[in-house]
Amino acid sequence: MITLLLRKFALYRYFVKLLFTTIVRKKAGKVGENLRVNYYSTVTKNTVLGNNVNFNGFRVLGGGKVIIGNNFHSGSGCIVMTTIHNYDYGNKIPYDETVIHKNVTIEDNVWLGINVTILPGVTIEEGAIIQAGSVVTSNIPACAIAGGHPAKVFKYRNKDHYY
Repeated sequence: MITLLLRKFALYRYFVKLLFTTIVRKKAGKVGENLRVNYYSTVTKNTVLGNNVNFNGFRVLGGGKVIIGNNFHSGSGCIVMTTIHNYDYGNKIPYDETVIHKNVTIEDNVWLGINVTILPGVTIEEGAIIQAGSVVTSNIPACAIAGGHPAKVFKYRNKDHYY
C-alpha cells in the first residue's frame, strides 16, 4: 500500500515539474537546453535562460531584461526585480505611475540560496554564490560568496580550483 502511494506521489511530482517547466519555457524569451523547474516559478518575455538552469521557486518581476547564464541554480523563494517606481522625478509623492526598468544579469555557474532577492540593475558575475535570505543591491564580482542585507562579499571561492 505504501509503495503504491509513493509511486503515485512520484508520478504526481513528475507531472507537476513538467507543467512548471513548460510554463517557464513558453513565457521566457529564450531558453537553453536542460531547463528544470521543480516548483512554481514565473518569468517574463524579457527573460533569457542559458543551459542547465534549475529553478526551485523563482520569480522575475518587472519589465526589464533578465539574462541568466549556464548552470544556474536557485533555492526556493528567489525574486528578481527589474522595475522600480519613479520616486525622484515623478509628478506625485511618494511616487507616480511612471516606472524605471533596469536589466539584471546573472552569469554562468551562479547559485542563489533560499529567499534571495535581487534588485534592478544588478550583475552577478560568474561563479558567485549568494547566501540564503540575502538582498542583492549592487554588483557581485566573479567567484564571490556574498550575503546579508544588503549583500556584501565576505569570502571568495578558490579561483585556481574554479578555473
